[in-house]
Amino acid sequence: MEYEFTLKYKLDPNDADHDELVERLGAAGCTDALVGLGVAGHLGLEFVREATSAEDAILSALADVKGAIPGAKLIEVGPDFVGLSDVADLVGVTRQNIRKLMVAHMAAFPAPVHSGSASIWHLALVLQFLNERGYKLAQAVVDVAKAAMRVNIAKEAALVGHQLGDERFALAA
Repeated sequence: MEYEFTLKYKLDPNDADHDELVERLGAAGCTDALVGLGVAGHLGLEFVREATSAEDAILSALADVKGAIPGAKLIEVGPDFVGLSDVADLVGVTRQNIRKLMVAHMAAFPAPVHSGSASIWHLALVLQFLNERGYKLAQAVVDVAKAAMRVNIAKEAALVGHQLGDERFALAA
């Protein structure tokens, strides 16, 4: 099955030659990714990868990028962190429709990762909420959102564990 996802990285200053980066990524097996180098010092990769599961697709892409650009630091796997407009676009309804649903089911709607004037949620949790209310969602999108959330949480746990000297969280560093 094909899985669509993004990987965002912060580049090492030594990796400034964009043409060389693209060549290295291609040689490492990332020929199924659209490469974005628009923000100085950052790399965005939009993958459409064939795999037996979303998790396999994401993990193999992470390994391929690490092999090509060992100094790159993973920022985020997406889609994961989303606002209501992002959710509405994915589901095919208006932002107002999602907001009404959230307000009507405040107790059941997932808690945001960040709350404020622009709140952000884990997409997987919002999709689970919508699925429980009868929304028909593409399974590949749900699977990718779950896998992206797991990788992002593991990455953050490893970072916090490393900073606190707790090696139990070292798996995703």
